Amino acid sequence: MHLRFFPILTLTALTASLLATVAVAADPATTHKVGFVPGGITSPALLDKTVASAPAATENGQYVFSAPPRESAQAAAEIYGPIAEYLSRVTGKQVVFRHSSNWIAYQTEMRRGDYDLVFDGPHFNGWRASHLQHNILVKAPGDHSFVVAVKKDNTRITELKHLTGRAICGMSPPNLGTLTVLKEFDNPMRQPVIQNTEGWDAVYGNLQADRCAAAILPARNLAKYDASGDHARVIFKARSFPNQALSAGPRVTPGDQAMIVRALISPEARGATRKLRDAYALNGDLLPATKDEYVGVAGILKDTWGYQ
Repeated sequence: MHLRFFPILTLTALTASLLATVAVAADPATTHKVGFVPGGITSPALLDKTVASAPAATENGQYVFSAPPRESAQAAAEIYGPIAEYLSRVTGKQVVFRHSSNWIAYQTEMRRGDYDLVFDGPHFNGWRASHLQHNILVKAPGDHSFVVAVKKDNTRITELKHLTGRAICGMSPPNLGTLTVLKEFDNPMRQPVIQNTEGWDAVYGNLQADRCAAAILPARNLAKYDASGDHARVIFKARSFPNQALSAGPRVTPGDQAMIVRALISPEARGATRKLRDAYALNGDLLPATKDEYVGVAGILKDTWGYQ
């Protein structure tokens, strides 16, 4: 997802007006922080959670299940479709997987409460728990731990502040790793430039090809790419977060939520979750989760427009 950073030069009065609207909406106490605005937005209403949501899917005996549009529609259906089918059998309700065409659509629909079941990052789970009355049901094993690495022979960059004004390969916000790193740069005039790169393989490859000064990577991915430590050097390790999780909105009955937890942590779920576990290299089955584990994680989104 493409994002812009403030300040930004604009060529039209329309764009200037939009940015002014966003600036006014921001919390005055935090306007010195870097802000992230999804590209292509023409109206603040697109990320306004007060926009009327779609009719409750459960009126038709359905639960809508979704996840971020990281993959193509076909790939997403292959990963999440078996889970939707499995949960349909478990709950006796039709669980329908809905793939969003892009990040803006996904965030708009997610924030608006259109989804009943969502599997995504810990910051989004924490936000939904705080703002949309979601319960967090199950989580992936392990945690999210991100690092910033440079090439091993790069002796000029030894700490994060040396990346001011330099290109960092990573995924555009609201990627959790990128938000975690950018949070370390309070001054919007002294921050790195995120060079959006799709996929961790490409992020590491671009670093080694000198297309960026540093790279933001999950720690376990870097360990896989450079097991010997001969090609990259870590200059920053971010705090760890709980892993991705599945949350359920208030239209999912308490009884169904309990059944979904029992079903997804049971050995019988392994067939349905196999492609999900393969896609994210999960070391084990899904585990029970609670809201308490995700308290405060949503704070990483506070400088992202639409989540204040």
